[in-house]
Amino acid sequence: MLKSMTGFGRYEAVTDEYKISVEMKAVNHRYLDLSIKMPKKFNCFEAGIRTLLKKYIQRGKVDVSINYESYTEGNMCLKYNQALAAEYMGYFRKMSESFGIPNNIGVSELSRCPEVLTMEQVPDDEEHLWKVISESVEAAAARFVDTRITEGENLKQDLIGKLDYMLELVKFIEDRMPQLLIEYRQKLEDKVKEFLENTSIDEGRIAAEVTIYADKICVDEEMVRLRSHIETTRAKLLAGGAIGRELDFIAQEMNREANTTLSKAGDLAVSDKAIALKTEIEKVREQIQNIE
Repeated sequence: MLKSMTGFGRYEAVTDEYKISVEMKAVNHRYLDLSIKMPKKFNCFEAGIRTLLKKYIQRGKVDVSINYESYTEGNMCLKYNQALAAEYMGYFRKMSESFGIPNNIGVSELSRCPEVLTMEQVPDDEEHLWKVISESVEAAAARFVDTRITEGENLKQDLIGKLDYMLELVKFIEDRMPQLLIEYRQKLEDKVKEFLENTSIDEGRIAAEVTIYADKICVDEEMVRLRSHIETTRAKLLAGGAIGRELDFIAQEMNREANTTLSKAGDLAVSDKAIALKTEIEKVREQIQNIE
């Protein structure tokens, strides 16, 4: 299937534990350029996210935004520092012995000593967090690809229509060339008769001049190559896949053949069709820039 390089995808998941939203949008770019904005706590997952996205996207400048809100971030846990408590108790005993006073420190007094008991944030479960992120990114990427496929289908139909019109222009030029030689020969004979009046015409010389002219305006090779490029482009569009770069190269070749045809144009009608070909090829090339 054919994919456009522009696309949009969004996914949001809400549970009792969290709310996560992933948004993706893309524009044309020669290569794959991923820009990811997300909370700092997710930075350790960036490489994994990039690897995941590369399964879905080959080209384009893609902006990815990940927002995460945890409903458990307020969860705190109490931590007991036994080693520090033992150190406190050791000093209390030494103080008791040194000053000859009773050591009447109880548990409640010990617990109020700095850093013996502390409140700490419950640490994140990275494995669970990655599962949440990766599933959401994949869901957004799938929707993103769907929009690219839909737009790609529209692009394909538009391009095929343009290719059909180009084939009509090629056929006109091909059909016009023999008639152009006939008209040139007739003009040449008329001019010779006008100058020579009753003198007989040298048919050999006329034929030679027509041959020279025919060689000068001949675009048979250009038309064969142009027709081939058009049919190749059509076949690749129907086959689909990541063909944007290849089609861009073919469009450059088509433009080269159209330029040569225009430079050899033997009359106004051929010139008009060659200009129309160049115009249509440029339109095709612009559209090809949107293909992945």
